[in-house]
Amino acid sequence: MAAADEELLATLVEQEERLRFRRFDNETALALGEQLLQAARQRRLPVTISVRRNGQRLFHAALDGTSADNDAWIERKSRVVDRYGHSSYLVGTRFRVDGGTFEEQSRLDPDRYAAHGGVFPVIVHDVGPVGTVGVSGLPQADDHAFVVEQLEKFLSG
Repeated sequence: MAAADEELLATLVEQEERLRFRRFDNETALALGEQLLQAARQRRLPVTISVRRNGQRLFHAALDGTSADNDAWIERKSRVVDRYGHSSYLVGTRFRVDGGTFEEQSRLDPDRYAAHGGVFPVIVHDVGPVGTVGVSGLPQADDHAFVVEQLEKFLSG
């Protein structure tokens, strides 16, 4: 399991190095959110979508099959990204690679922080992390993969 986690960690680090914005304003956030919403609708995914900048929620949508629990999950995962500057999946994976768990070693309240996949940092070139984009509703690896796929599409356009 450790080798698989180390390989996953390397992939997650590479994604963050590659998926960066030139600029990120409200219009960019809305366009990104709309893209995620359209893709999720096409696939009939039961997800909640959130795009934030500097702590302000600029886009939020909840599709059929979601609940207030998904809102709470996004908030908990977003707090991890805000605190560590890395995707919620990367943070949880890094704790596993280091031989423990986020819940045991972070000393953070698990009711407020969740290092599970699904929220990715919005990183601006020459600035750093300025916000988050995330989904909740699928298994954590699928939440993360969907966000990464949509970021790749958005940033290549």
